[in-house]
Amino acid sequence: MEMRRLGRTGLSIAPLVFGGNVFGWTADEKTSFALLDAFFDAGFNAVDTADVYSSWAPGNKGGESETIIGRWMKQSGRPRDSAVIITKVGSELGPDRKGLSRRWILEAVENSLKRLQTDYIDLYLSHWPDPDTPYEETLAAYETLLAQGKVRAIGASNFDARQLRDALDVAAAKGLPRYDVLQPEYNLYDRASYDGALRNLCIAEEIGVITYFSLARGFLSGKYRSHKDLEGSARGGGVEKYLDGHGMRILGVLDEVAEETGAKPAEIALTWIIAREGVTAPIASATNLDQVASLVKSAELKLSSEAIRRLNEVSDEKEVVSNFST
Repeated sequence: MEMRRLGRTGLSIAPLVFGGNVFGWTADEKTSFALLDAFFDAGFNAVDTADVYSSWAPGNKGGESETIIGRWMKQSGRPRDSAVIITKVGSELGPDRKGLSRRWILEAVENSLKRLQTDYIDLYLSHWPDPDTPYEETLAAYETLLAQGKVRAIGASNFDARQLRDALDVAAAKGLPRYDVLQPEYNLYDRASYDGALRNLCIAEEIGVITYFSLARGFLSGKYRSHKDLEGSARGGGVEKYLDGHGMRILGVLDEVAEETGAKPAEIALTWIIAREGVTAPIASATNLDQVASLVKSAELKLSSEAIRRLNEVSDEKEVVSNFST
């Protein structure tokens, strides 16, 4: 399996990361163990989660995904250094249990370590910007965790170009650790928030990029093509916005490339991201072993320059909006 350098973190990951948001939601513990075994047996080495996953499922309160990953690591017998574990802090778990204050980061990391049954987190991300906490306070908290060995590297999710630039500037001015990884939303349909100034900044600063919603909440699998297809789906509400002309045109080109290559639309959509300059790896989840096998194929698939051109063109139909101008 090809390994890619994750920015300046010193970590190397395969070109696809398993999305742990399904653990404790659409995949129970037994299924989650089987999915992780198959994914790692195929040569991949990274899994993404967050302390808030999967609080949205009935009966959950958050931490379920981390707990399942921790139990899997313990029972699998795999060496700890064989897995790159990515988790996040900042989403609301309750009153006074949210944001990026020093107090909450130092408390939340202990909770995550306990659930994950590990002494350290490979990559710890600020899940969302926190306008109520100065960057200096947040980065100083991470400096403490890095010095203690509880975290190996830090990054940010959902930051725009101005926020990331300001955080980098504070780190440089104050001699604090900087964000070396960004996790943005990015796929063939949703490109505006990353392409442009944010992507340029990440390339210039050698920031590793791991994309989420890489299949547009499952829309790019081609499974959802009408409102009727959404009925009974746990992801239905999030997919509805893609059922417009732009989305249908993207599916049309994915169908054409699928016919030419024999690959599935989801595999092609992920391969397109894997090939993008400025992206280290997309995140994708699975809820059955057939889907894991499909993820493996997406990392092995090679698209022709002509296929990439057509995908770029149909994806570009939406205006790419720069979120920061220098």
